[in-house]
Amino acid sequence: MANHKKQIKMSYEPEADVLRIEASHKPIEYAAEMGDAIVHFSPDGTPVYFEILKVSRFLKQASKLLPLSLRRSFAPARA
Repeated sequence: MANHKKQIKMSYEPEADVLRIEASHKPIEYAAEMGDAIVHFSPDGTPVYFEILKVSRFLKQASKLLPLSLRRSFAPARA
């Protein structure tokens, strides 16, 4: 049985504050903008490439969804 490991590639462009995630090598047929994200789809409708715009703001907002104890383990409280 062949080992088909999927490798996700990510890159961050600080000047534009954009996180890019390549989840598949399938060809891209079309893209859809969804708020501050752009999702690129293959011809069969599989999402294959993601661009998260204003990613710093996105991560700050997303971190608010974590339990306080978990948030503190990533970033200690400010003095």
